[in-house]
Amino acid sequence: MTLRTRSREAKGPLDYARNWPLRIWIALVLVFLYAPLACLVAFSFNESRRNIVWTGFTFDWYGTVFGDDELITAFVNSLTIAALSTLASVVLGALVAVALWRFRFPFKPVFDGLVALPIVVPEICMGVSMLVFFSRVVPWPTDLPWPLDLGAIVIAHISFSFPFVAVIVRARLASFNRELEEAAKDLGAGEFRAFIDVLVPHMRPALIAGALLAFTLSLDDFVITFFTSGPDTVTFPVKVYSMVRFSVTPEVNAASTLLMAVTVVLTLIGLKMQGKDVAKMGNG
Repeated sequence: MTLRTRSREAKGPLDYARNWPLRIWIALVLVFLYAPLACLVAFSFNESRRNIVWTGFTFDWYGTVFGDDELITAFVNSLTIAALSTLASVVLGALVAVALWRFRFPFKPVFDGLVALPIVVPEICMGVSMLVFFSRVVPWPTDLPWPLDLGAIVIAHISFSFPFVAVIVRARLASFNRELEEAAKDLGAGEFRAFIDVLVPHMRPALIAGALLAFTLSLDDFVITFFTSGPDTVTFPVKVYSMVRFSVTPEVNAASTLLMAVTVVLTLIGLKMQGKDVAKMGNG
């Protein structure tokens, strides 16, 4: 390969990064994306109650957050809803993805479009439809013991979370070699054993990615939760919204910082697990 031929080859991301105008543009984009988050974290340590004036450094607002029973209850509710909806969304989304990838059946394009519909439908429409469904069609009792009183919100979150999992898992299945599954069956494995031992390990990185996305979507959802929550059920986003209606205080910033910290930690754990799965598949 000649030098001229190499120069005509497509440049990689690192080659383009050596261009200083592109570096400046990337830096501006990163500042635009993360500067508001950095300000939120910084002002959560502000001694003054007014966010526009910095008077000193303090941890008192985090103590206020942990001492607010209503805020802690709302945070626990959000984590419970996110965990339950993520578990159900991963199972349902994986099964839907496998069905759309493997089988042919009548009206398959219609079913495929219906699965993707919650992704494109505005959340306000989903929220209103869920409100009508749970209040008129199937009234959900509000006097159930916790966490069953969160059932309506969990069902609503599953309805818009599992299509994201299905899309991610289906994209992962596109790279699956069907001969591996056939070889497992030739060696005596049944349908279920071949699915667990061959197909599920291939889907695992997509399942982790889908679970992280479903958990994040459920944890920070406000619109659909606002319409489906009862008078005695408050989630963290709804609680924060009620707090910022009057003013944005350092307490709100501290609560938001804790939520971001939980999200970042879970994302790092998921990425680490995903990296281990990819490394095992490469070694195998």
